[in-house]
Amino acid sequence: MKYINATEVLPFDLLSEIQKYIAGEILYIPQPEGRKNPWGSRNGTRQEIITRNKQIKLEKENGRSIEELMIKYNLSYDTIKKIVYLK
Repeated sequence: MKYINATEVLPFDLLSEIQKYIAGEILYIPQPEGRKNPWGSRNGTRQEIITRNKQIKLEKENGRSIEELMIKYNLSYDTIKKIVYLK
């Protein structure tokens, strides 16, 4: 989450009103309902995990053992198992 100085983005009247309630503190303003981004979609993490999981499935299909995949991807036995056997 990026820090933005309120004086740079809010009109003076709105900033003055907010300062009546909270001044000199960090304030989180959530996105409106229905506009939330899915986890990992903004920074590419979601796609990286999807790609990694496809690679794990492919390697398992090509004969790699769960133990080998655990070491290679630094994941637990149960996590590899979920990835491999989840459709």
